[in-house]
Amino acid sequence: MIGTAPLAFADAREATDLGAFLTRLLRFDRAAAVRLQTVAAGGAGGAGVLAVYGRLPLGGTPVLALRTARLAGAVPAGDATVSAGQLLEGVDEQAGALAVPPPVTGPAWAGLLPPRSGWQLLGTTESTLVMPQLMDSVREFKERTAQVPEHHRTREVLDGIADEIWSRPLAVLPVLPLRAVHAAHRIGFLQPGAPLTAHRAGGWQRLTAPHGTVALRTASLGAGLGLTPMA
Repeated sequence: MIGTAPLAFADAREATDLGAFLTRLLRFDRAAAVRLQTVAAGGAGGAGVLAVYGRLPLGGTPVLALRTARLAGAVPAGDATVSAGQLLEGVDEQAGALAVPPPVTGPAWAGLLPPRSGWQLLGTTESTLVMPQLMDSVREFKERTAQVPEHHRTREVLDGIADEIWSRPLAVLPVLPLRAVHAAHRIGFLQPGAPLTAHRAGGWQRLTAPHGTVALRTASLGAGLGLTPMA
């Protein structure tokens, strides 16, 4: 559990960034939940980090997005699943603080986070190099879905088109599916010229940018699942 006392950010700008992240998540699902974890630095009771996990329902293969924020003061390790909307209401940008709402019954994805360790570097690139393929694919999706007759334009049909497009390999880093870059773009992690790194661990892949991380499952998962933020 995470205590009821407000969390203080090490920098007030962290509150603004977290608010923007939650706002984007809620555009996908107004009833979205997020999983929070506080991790103490240098042992229990030390200042640490808040990790916020959210789910992006893009096509038939959801992606997890992770936004971290540096905390100030004594922060014990904690874990909770809460309403994203209520958490956004608790963001105080002026004070640089966060009031954590009461926990909710978490969705299934919240109990199945990426592993804590064992990540293997797959490669590096930068946002400028991935944007041409990403924008071409966005245009293709819009054109193909527009060609589907209205009476056939079901969620299943649209997800099928999306999955076919976003499962293609990223041209500049073929070990990673285009889906990861698309998710990072939609959640606001792709800043101009930002460095990007790709990693793999077991049945997971992740794409990390300076403003956050997206992770997706690439295989059926068994043992070895972790419940702490990705390093």
